[in-house]
Amino acid sequence: MSVLKRYSWMILILTGIGFLYFLNSSSDGASQMTKVKEVTIEETVDENAGSGTVKVDVKGEVHHPGVYSMPEETRVDDVIIEAGGMTDGADPTSVNLAQKLQDEMVVFIASYQSSANESGEVDSLAGEKVSINRASASEMETLNGIGPSKAASIIKYREENGPFSSVEDLVNVPGIGEKTLENLKELITVP
Repeated sequence: MSVLKRYSWMILILTGIGFLYFLNSSSDGASQMTKVKEVTIEETVDENAGSGTVKVDVKGEVHHPGVYSMPEETRVDDVIIEAGGMTDGADPTSVNLAQKLQDEMVVFIASYQSSANESGEVDSLAGEKVSINRASASEMETLNGIGPSKAASIIKYREENGPFSSVEDLVNVPGIGEKTLENLKELITVP
């Protein structure tokens, strides 16, 4: 009997530990079930990727200059209206209002004063052809159908591949096709 008394406290402690372990393991399963929550994964989408919009920077003589997101196939006139319209000092002849917008395009509305200062330069170039081997980006942009991005492409091509040997070589520039070349042939020269 003394052996039983001696080991009874151990049996009692082991039984208590087993009971607590059993209760704890069954309650852990329940608590784990309550801790699980539904997780939703949201996909982030770039606002310009495939959405049919272009971002355009409008500067100069407009009421609210800034960067505007516009639908593709929108004209310069539409983004100027979005920017609050031209100011009283704006020169509407300084920009092609019918030109379609392109992503990353800058639309600059000049004032009458700055247009008057530049008119002497434009008049002197009016009878001359633009040399595609020597013209700056701003000189190329005076050509019908050549905006900032196409002018930059022409200059980049010229810097990487050397001067154009003929006017027809212009079709090798990305973004310039046969139709654009036909419109420009009478206005450009190589030397």
